[in-house]
Amino acid sequence: MLHIKSRFICTFSAVALAAAFALPARADVVASIKPVGFIAAAIADGVTPVDVLLPDGASEHDYALRPSDIKRIKNADLVVWVGPEMEAFMTQSAASLPAQKNLEMAALPGVKSLLVRGDEDDDHDEDSHAAGGDDHQDKSHAHHHHGEFNMHLWMSPEIARQTAVAIHGKLLELMPQSRAKLDANLQHFEADLADTDQKIGAQLAPVKSKGYLVFHDAYTYFEKHYGLSPTGHFTVNPEIQPGAQRLHEIRTQLVEQKAVCVFAEPQFRPAVIDAVARGTSVRKGTLDPLGTAISLNKDSYVQFLSQLSSQYVSCLNGA
Repeated sequence: MLHIKSRFICTFSAVALAAAFALPARADVVASIKPVGFIAAAIADGVTPVDVLLPDGASEHDYALRPSDIKRIKNADLVVWVGPEMEAFMTQSAASLPAQKNLEMAALPGVKSLLVRGDEDDDHDEDSHAAGGDDHQDKSHAHHHHGEFNMHLWMSPEIARQTAVAIHGKLLELMPQSRAKLDANLQHFEADLADTDQKIGAQLAPVKSKGYLVFHDAYTYFEKHYGLSPTGHFTVNPEIQPGAQRLHEIRTQLVEQKAVCVFAEPQFRPAVIDAVARGTSVRKGTLDPLGTAISLNKDSYVQFLSQLSSQYVSCLNGA
């Protein structure tokens, strides 16, 4: 009896072991920041989980990788990030990855032609900050953050679509047995994105001519795509308060009613916005460039765009 039981256990173990080897490989996808994770999650839905490095509430502009983060990058099957000019914290770890595991949005062939140059006011802002006594820190930021181009690429629906196509291709190489699901996910994403894009265009049309100020220049791709009319931004680096000269210029714009709204961000609610807007009729709103409150799922990127659109409309319309 014991002999039969022992043979059954051995046979069961062998079958289980064989089944384990027969299971489809699962790719471990790591995204640098949450909006990039939104795009990856749309393609990986039902196939493999997506992990985001940057914790909620942290800033992509000055994050430092922890040892556990470096390990996650090293062990990942696919790492998706924007590029070194945005995420300086990723540069060294990403450089050590083989090409098939490294997906840099800014380096995608179709994306390069869509890149928008950095804001014309960048040098001016640096001078203003420097006048405030933080010359070294600000110039260091300018070097690693913007460089030649504005790198908030996830704000562009078209760049997001091209990134999704690239992620689909990478995951297909890793898990060819999941082609049907990956194809369906990409098809759903592109269709949903096109539909959402139309709805947002209609939602924003009535406020396209209304001027406003954003806290930092994270929204250029979104603004250009939908034809919005920003009058400027407080700062290039949200970690550094704008200088006195810049604040005087902004205050003048508000007094002359060139802007009807000023936007803060969930991660940064500087008192400087309240101070500059005090005594004017300008409204104050909040834009969330990272979708902090949105959970990763197959529809999270279009939810992110829709939320951003609603945040614009709410303040610009005075709702």
